[in-house]
Formats: sequence, structure tokens, C-alpha cells
Amino acid sequence: MKFGLNFFPVFSPDRKTAGDYYREVIDLAERADRAGLEHVQTVEHYGSPYGGYSPDPVTLLAAIAARTERIRITTGAVIPAFTHPLKLAGKLAMLDNLSGGRLDAGFGRGFLPDEFDWFGVPMDESRRRFDEGVDACRRLLSEVDVKFDGEFHSFGPVTLLPRPVQQPYPPFFVASASNPESCAAAGTAGHHLQVVPSIVSQETLTEMITGYRTAWAKAGRRPEDGRIQIKYTCYLAEDRATALAWGEKFENNYIEQMSGAIASWASTTSSAYQGYEKIIEKVRAYDFGKSLTQNKVLAGTPDDVAAQLAWVAANFGSDLSVSVQLNPGYLEHEHAVRALDLFTTGVVPRFDA
Repeated sequence: MKFGLNFFPVFSPDRKTAGDYYREVIDLAERADRAGLEHVQTVEHYGSPYGGYSPDPVTLLAAIAARTERIRITTGAVIPAFTHPLKLAGKLAMLDNLSGGRLDAGFGRGFLPDEFDWFGVPMDESRRRFDEGVDACRRLLSEVDVKFDGEFHSFGPVTLLPRPVQQPYPPFFVASASNPESCAAAGTAGHHLQVVPSIVSQETLTEMITGYRTAWAKAGRRPEDGRIQIKYTCYLAEDRATALAWGEKFENNYIEQMSGAIASWASTTSSAYQGYEKIIEKVRAYDFGKSLTQNKVLAGTPDDVAAQLAWVAANFGSDLSVSVQLNPGYLEHEHAVRALDLFTTGVVPRFDA
């Protein structure tokens, strides 16, 4: 197993300023770099306490790249539907250069109706815009004199500048929330995979990961070359009761902020998001104790979290890259720093080869 940090800001400005949050994230990233973790990543969201402090992950990751030396810099994920591919590919190429060739480019489809409405993009087009955007970025990063004629974008011939450091282009990841077909498509296309276990059953997650690995191998690729990032919120302390108290508090905060962000699903339907109109009731039914028992959230002492991760390895594979969020919600920075120290000294060494 490999390990990294995931940053997903879920709180309102009255809880923590944007400047304070960014400084804390950069500090944790520097510490993770020194500790030898594999990657850091952050999201793209807009206009609400549910991720709204990260409207442009590339900007924050560029600041992190300037303060680190070896850790992978990962978008987790950018949304092609909201950005012209020429601009998005250019931003990713810049980040690959600023980081000295450390970029992992994760792409997501988006799922919040308000965000699509704000950008004037029909949700029913999201899958087609995603596929076209990823393909256009791949071509722009790896080819010269690109002439692109798509359903939504036509341009060229153009040679993107700067050229990426990693050739033929930085590793691409596809973020999938719950769709096994999307995971299999990513494997067939040769992209890597990002998944979040908190919103799906163990059976569905198994189907997603197995489908990806099967498609990857069926396309003639070496199984060990396919990378899977799996993302968990992690509450870690020397005292189990303290960690669990933080977990219940900040998971409930997450549910509160997510509930606001997805409220428009009550009046939205889309052929591209079958069943998403039921997401509100699923979120409202969240129970921290049940999620902890099902190992959908990591919490406790280093011994507890190590045991949970051993279960993850046994059920989903020991070749995963686990991305943990150690500063969820508005947890005080000193606690997140201590959690990172406990994680890197008390958990990670147990999974070293």
C-alpha cells in the first residue's frame, strides 16, 4: 500500500478563513513530503461550504508544488465540463512543469446540479462533455498541431505550450463515485482510478475495483501498472474516545454541508445521473457508528486505523494508494498535525513492503 493526503474543505467562512485553511494545507503537505508520503490531492467545487474553498485545485496544488520536493501533486479531480480543454490542458501542463514532473491528473464528471446550472451546462451532457474533455486534454498534452472537432469544442491546429515534463503526458486518473461501468471504461482507456468508499456498499465498491482491474488487464496491460486511489476521512488520536468524538462531530458537519449542496436534487432529474434524485435520503440516513463498523471511515488510535486498513487491503487489494483526509471540517490545525505524525509513524510503517 501507498499513502497520501486528500484535502476537501467542508466548512463555512465563519469557521475558518480561506487564508488560514490554505496555510494549514500547505503546512501539512510539506510535512507529508518530508515523511515520504506518495501524494497530495484536492477537489474542485464551487459556491458552497461543501468544497467551495477549492474552486481551482491547480492553484492550490501549484503553491504546494513550490514548497515540496518529491510528493506527487494530484488533482482529485478537475471537471472538464466546466473548462475549455485548451485552458484546462494548459493549466495541467503548467502544473506538471512547476512541480518538476510530479503531476497526476485526476478528472471528474461533477454531480451537483447547482454547479452545472451556474456554468450553464446541461447535466444530461455531462458524460459526453467529460469523455470529450479528457480526450482533448490527452491529445493536447501528447500531440502537436492538434486539430480537434468534437461535439462541444472545435479548435486547431494548435500545439499546446508549455509541453508537459512527463511524456507522453502525465498519468490520467478518472474519479468514479458509484458506477462500475465508468470504472471499466477507465481501465479499457488506460486511465487510473479514484474511488470514494463512503457512498457505496462494499459489494458495489468490489464490483467497481474488480471491473476496473479486469478491463485494464483485458486491454493487454500489466496488472501492476494500473493505479487505484481510494479516499478516506481519517480521525486519529492517541486516545480512541477523542478520535471517535472528532469523527462523529465532523462527519455530521460533512453531512450538514453536503445536504445543502445537494438540496437541488429534490427538484432535479437527469438521464445522465440515474437514481441521484434519491441521494438526499441516502445522505440524511448517514450514521457515523455504522460507517465506522463498515470501514467506510477511519477512526481511532494508530492500532485501530491500521486494523481498518488491513481489512481494506484484504478486501480490495494491497496495491492500493490510500488517500486520507486528516484535517476534515474545521478541526484545529494542531490536531491535524498530530494526526499526521501518528499516521506516518504509527500506521504507515506497518504496510511497508
